[in-house]
This record gives sequence, C-alpha cells and structure tokens, in this order.
Amino acid sequence: MVSLRPQDVAVLIKLALHRDSPWTYTALASALGISVSDAHASVRRCVQCRLMTVADRRPVTRNLIEFLQHGVGYVFAPKRGELGRGVPTAHAAPPLKDLIVDLEDLPPVWPYPDGKVRGEGIEPLYPGAVVAALKDQALYECLALVDALRIGKARERKMAADLLGERLKS
Repeated sequence: MVSLRPQDVAVLIKLALHRDSPWTYTALASALGISVSDAHASVRRCVQCRLMTVADRRPVTRNLIEFLQHGVGYVFAPKRGELGRGVPTAHAAPPLKDLIVDLEDLPPVWPYPDGKVRGEGIEPLYPGAVVAALKDQALYECLALVDALRIGKARERKMAADLLGERLKS
C-alpha cells in the first residue's frame, strides 16, 4: 500500500506548472525545500498512485485535479493553530482574495516569522511549503488554492477547484 505524503502534492503541482521544462531531482528538491531523496521518493509514490506517468515523469493532470478536488481535504486535513503573523493562504491569498469578500476578522495564514499579516495559523502542507511558495508566485497561488480546498466553505472550494483546474491544465 502506498501512502502519499503532503509534499507529494507540492511536487505534482510544481511539475504541472512547469510541465514543458526539463527538471532534475536536485532542482526540484531545491525549489520545494525538500531533500533530493525525498524528491525521488515523492515521484515514486506519485507514479504508484497513478498521479504521474513513468515514461515522461509528468503529472497526469486529470487525476491530479480529481485528487485535489475530492481527496486532499480528507487525506491532508488542515490543522489550525494560534493567532500570529504569517503569509496569507486560502481565501486570503491570491487569486481568491480578489474574488471573495471575507467577513471574518482574521485571515488564515501560514505561520512565518517574517510574515506581514496577522491571522489564524493554518499548518502548511509540509514544512518547506512557505519558503517554496515565496520563491514561486504560481506555486504560492496553487498551494493557497489547495488550502482553500482543505479549509474553505462550499463556495470557496468550488472556486478553488475551478481555478486550480485552469492553472494545472494550461
């Protein structure tokens, strides 16, 4: 039995966003803040779960989108934390922040010492997610959309699923 790990989602998204670019395990690991051995293991798990092809080492976009829409919130249930400074996520981050009027007092944030927004802490998918997201705007937006799928209400989840589908297919 194969058990996906949270960083596998980031690996799949990163590769889907840059599907036409060649990649190495070293570059992938560096971009995502994981070890090279973790990158190898992640790709192996993704292939075994039919989220990635063996032949060209690319995500199977249809399967990835289906997993994100229907499974990520259950498999990687969010852990809410304390109030503090961090990086906005879910509906408080682009692209949803421009589409949803949030009436909540405090936005969801990934705890981060250099964060500029005070909000309710939401544990990121994996420990290196915040730093990786800050280096790649497209990855940041997709990981924030994944968090909207994990913590959002029905309307937010629907919008996040649609936006993720658009980003990962193109």
